[in-house]
Amino acid sequence: MAEFRAHLPPGDAPVLSENAVEVLHSRYLIKDRRGQCIETPAQLFSRVAWSVAEAEAAYGAGRGEVKRWHKRYYDSMASLDFLPNSPALMNAQRRGMLSACFVLPIEDSIEGIFETVKQTALIQQAGGGTGFSFDRLRPTGDRVASSGGTTSGPISFWRVFSETTNAIQQGAFRRGANMGMMSVGHPDILRFLHAKQNLKAFTNFNISVKITDDWMRKLLKSGKALHIVANPRTKQQYLLPRRIDCANYTIDDLREIEAPGKPADKRAGQFYTVGDMWKLIVKCAHKTGEPGIVFIDRINRDNPTPSLGPIEATNPCGEQPLLPYEACTLGSVNVAKFVRTTGAGPDMDWPRLAQTVGLAVRFLDNIVDACNYPLTDTLRLAQANRKVGLGVMGFADCLFALGIRYDSHKGVEFGASLMKFVNDSARKASGELARLRGPFPNWSRSIWKTRDKMKIRNASLTCVAPTGTTSIIADCSCGIEPVYSLVFVRQVLDGARMLQVNPLFKQMAAEHGLYSRKLERQIAKTGSIQKLAEIPASVRRLFKAAYDIEPQWHIRMQAAFQQHCDAAVSKTINLNEKAAPPAIDKAYKLAYRLGCKGVTVYRRGSREHEPMSLY
Repeated sequence: MAEFRAHLPPGDAPVLSENAVEVLHSRYLIKDRRGQCIETPAQLFSRVAWSVAEAEAAYGAGRGEVKRWHKRYYDSMASLDFLPNSPALMNAQRRGMLSACFVLPIEDSIEGIFETVKQTALIQQAGGGTGFSFDRLRPTGDRVASSGGTTSGPISFWRVFSETTNAIQQGAFRRGANMGMMSVGHPDILRFLHAKQNLKAFTNFNISVKITDDWMRKLLKSGKALHIVANPRTKQQYLLPRRIDCANYTIDDLREIEAPGKPADKRAGQFYTVGDMWKLIVKCAHKTGEPGIVFIDRINRDNPTPSLGPIEATNPCGEQPLLPYEACTLGSVNVAKFVRTTGAGPDMDWPRLAQTVGLAVRFLDNIVDACNYPLTDTLRLAQANRKVGLGVMGFADCLFALGIRYDSHKGVEFGASLMKFVNDSARKASGELARLRGPFPNWSRSIWKTRDKMKIRNASLTCVAPTGTTSIIADCSCGIEPVYSLVFVRQVLDGARMLQVNPLFKQMAAEHGLYSRKLERQIAKTGSIQKLAEIPASVRRLFKAAYDIEPQWHIRMQAAFQQHCDAAVSKTINLNEKAAPPAIDKAYKLAYRLGCKGVTVYRRGSREHEPMSLY
């Protein structure tokens, strides 16, 4: 760790909520050996801004110009207009690892697997999150030529990665997070699904099933086609017997396909169909919220560098698909900050938003140079592709301020237009950087040259992250999610519980003479104001929380943002306790039809411990 230097803020100190100050003190501000904070929030933002501004020198900026960029970057963060991901706030001029998102390959060998385990430890020690695909690993019971024995399969090695994260987490300042993915066509797919249904296992992993367009076409046609899996080592195809033990089967328990063209009706009823597999995925998601699903062909159609290989996995929250060894730094613009009041009513300050997006793109591009990547392969690929992930937070608050309902066509249309504006502004800024600094080194091998004929600095620019902790610092709603509740309790890493009250609702209720501690407690118990008759109907229609909104509107909003997003969108489709599996079936299929790249559902109460809860 570099020696601590207090950075004098070049501008006004940030105005922060009590919860923001608490989070910064507990997790972000530098402490001495006794655990006492030796840094203020203003000094933190100054430290980060200086680290990013120093990268300007590599492109010809003199000392005075670096200082001017330092102030611009500081002002953007201190005003809470824009914040980068947590590792940048924590590590700037300390550990130096500023990126949040990594994907690592898992090769089908002991040497390859445990090399990736080591790499995972290095990344997570520095505060990054990791995504993996288990597709390359041969199935349980398959032959191992070097020993003459058989393999214990992907799940056993998955457990090694999970325990590695647990060990690193004990001494880390940020909870370790992973994404585990497996193709629906892998022979161990049933074991993969079964393993995550134990809520005490793999607690540091989200999981998703990768589904192809061809598989979805079979499902939507009738679902009666037999589900076929293939051994990644031999390419031999198999059928999954219906009576198989999902927790303990091996490759020897599957039925080899000797003649792929043999009519399916002769085997009907004995083996899993595509529809059966879909129902199992839906059943598991209904029970525990796992797995999510990703539409992998759709992701790879937007792969900006297909000549470098296919995308196999995403970061832990699913919004950033990456090549093996690739990394990405995220940042989010707090769009609620750009609502202004005019004579005609509230509106967006579009010119100021464009300026902030442009500054954010430059900030994130500088981080590619300033970041101390733990792995040489990641350093090489990150600098060759220069992917960044700019998104938004505070969207629900923005809608509240504009008087637009989340669950409305107007809300969805506004979401699409907002993300298009952000995306277009980001591309314009990246194009300007390309003229100043040159396009990303792999540009000549990318779709930006072959398809779009556009020189651009960054292979990928936009995604929508969940912004859990950063939205606490910014005192705004998370990502593009509706508010969880207008009043709720959030549990953070050290076990502390903090009460969060939506400031826009509190202001409105106070103006109507409605706000009181009694009302606060009422809302915190139910999560909703929809049955509170003392609150005007017009207010209830606008201030809806996550579980007041029908799943279709969650999905339509996700799809609206996905239309204008380079990477993907992290979004949870919330369902109430009484939602049955058919509701999840419907949600997943709608997400596919509307063009989402992945989808995650959560049925309220399906897990004992939730990071956000009611009284």
